[in-house]
Amino acid sequence: MHQIELGLERVYAVAARAGLQHLPGKKVLIAGTNGKGTTACCIEQLLLAQGKTVGVYSSPHLLQFNERLRLNGQDVPDADWVAAFAFVEALRQDIALTYFEFTTLVAFRLLQQQQPDYCLIEVGLGGRLDATNIISPDISVITTVDLDHQDWLGNDRDSIGREKAGVFRAAGIAIIGELNPPQSVLQKAAELGCKTVLVQRDYHYQYGQQYQQQEQSWQWQGVSQQFSKLPLPALPVQNAACSLAVLEQLNMLPSPQQLNRVLAGLTLAGRMQWLQKQPAIIVDVAHNPQSASYLAEQLLLLKPRFRRILAFVGMLKDKDIQQTLLPLTPLFEQWHLVSLKGVRGATAEQLNQVLAPQGVLTQLHEDTQSAYQQLQQELQSDELLVVFGSFITVSAVLSCHQEAK
Repeated sequence: MHQIELGLERVYAVAARAGLQHLPGKKVLIAGTNGKGTTACCIEQLLLAQGKTVGVYSSPHLLQFNERLRLNGQDVPDADWVAAFAFVEALRQDIALTYFEFTTLVAFRLLQQQQPDYCLIEVGLGGRLDATNIISPDISVITTVDLDHQDWLGNDRDSIGREKAGVFRAAGIAIIGELNPPQSVLQKAAELGCKTVLVQRDYHYQYGQQYQQQEQSWQWQGVSQQFSKLPLPALPVQNAACSLAVLEQLNMLPSPQQLNRVLAGLTLAGRMQWLQKQPAIIVDVAHNPQSASYLAEQLLLLKPRFRRILAFVGMLKDKDIQQTLLPLTPLFEQWHLVSLKGVRGATAEQLNQVLAPQGVLTQLHEDTQSAYQQLQQELQSDELLVVFGSFITVSAVLSCHQEAK
């Protein structure tokens, strides 16, 4: 099985042998540079609150492979995965599949067996040539468009947008949550005659008047309904707003009570997740310029509460390391840089080459887990440690925490 190999021929050929591309219920296909997981999670929780059955396929996983498919909020158990893997293995015969293609077909098999009312499918990489794009979605979503995976998707937002717009369907519903969509995305939607639902044109959101003074509320206005004084979730409001636009198109907007309850408790592992409060540790999977910018906004709000904020970061070398890390330099008093293993992993030295010219205080580590354990012991009660840079870094730290329990 290859690591990454874009294209739909192989995966479609295998799927067609058992009709795996035909998913049950209403189908929402979610593409985007950032915010796919949080958007899917928000839609999922708001549908579950209304008594619907929901399947969510997402990637990558943080601790266990089972996380890649949730049915009604629960990870699918081992035995079901194993049986579905055996089914797809027999089905593929002589066709070689990548890890992601294989997993996607197995997840689609499980969704067919479970028959949920709604299938929320998160695109792995790009959109047009991603294995998930073999389905026929009722709604296609682009959450955000920014630079990431340039080796595969192109070097500018326009090229990347064009790849992501590959999830749109002729005369289908296209929901665009990106605040500054590239022309290529709007063009593709127009070419296909999509019913386009665009943020700040067809639906709007804004923070309460006193947001700068920390008023914890926001409001949302859709085509035919609005909500005000909503609690700020622990996830980007931009994604929550996009989720409501999806639900409005599905005629499944929740009641104000349901919405308030879900938003107040909405969290997703690895997204601004507090591992402990004293001393404070947060993990966040920010790994590209756009997600790092969101992390910076959140840390700016937290900064007054702590004497020092420390960074613990490991990244993949095919990411835009410079544009991801440099905007964060004013926020951290000290940087702990870790080398990630594997062919795509960046070394601590490579990260230091970007940061050293900024005159910041850095410490280099070869091993994520031992470095984290040491730091955890040294951390003072008035300090905040922020772990970020990659799903791999966050996953390793979450594993440490689980083992310690």
